[in-house]
Amino acid sequence: QVQLVESGGGLVQPGGSLRLSCTASGITLDGWAIGWFRQAPGKEREGISCIPIPNSGTKPFTADSVKGRFSISRGNSSNTVYLQMNSLKPEDTAIYYCATSVACAVIGGNLIGFRSSGQGTPVTVSS
Repeated sequence: QVQLVESGGGLVQPGGSLRLSCTASGITLDGWAIGWFRQAPGKEREGISCIPIPNSGTKPFTADSVKGRFSISRGNSSNTVYLQMNSLKPEDTAIYYCATSVACAVIGGNLIGFRSSGQGTPVTVSS
């Protein structure tokens, strides 16, 4: 059974940093493109970052809303993907999810083709 678990969220002051983790059981994350999404209260889910399958030759993706502040990376193990979030703003407050796909496909600025994610980890940016 495939299971993704997001962790690392919490309460942070504006300007602070958090590192989120996406870990998996039942699959090897190195075999998948991994996307990070977020959903703020009352808003649609937003795809913010994606890392392609290693050596696939396909492009990563970073949404304009987080470009220059967030970065995605794979851990040394095959089953962890991180989202490093710096210079956090109150508008980054949301539930953050990771999900899998075969590539970081984007249409109209939106990540598409992702499978079901985990339960998410909440991030609150507030003073």
